[in-house]
Amino acid sequence: MAGKTITRADLGEAVHRQVGLSRSESLDLVNQVLKEISDTLVKGETVKLSSFGTFEVRYKKERIGRNPKTKEEVPITPRRVLTFRASQVMKKRINGES
Repeated sequence: MAGKTITRADLGEAVHRQVGLSRSESLDLVNQVLKEISDTLVKGETVKLSSFGTFEVRYKKERIGRNPKTKEEVPITPRRVLTFRASQVMKKRINGES
């Protein structure tokens, strides 16, 4: 089930073919969109892309974890984690219902 990984260059090439911008302009556009998404997430804001999904930063509290090998308790520091929730449209598309 392993597939090809899509890179920034692949996205830039797709924009070049679909929109007709030059390759460098297409790659710049892709980079700018990804930078805007990243900057918004760093600020702790949610990014919602219609018919695709929602990226959200969640805050996890400090908790006690356990090393599975030694069974030793270890404190896990508080942190921010990034989550992605696919939209219903995307879920249907992935499952071939659309």
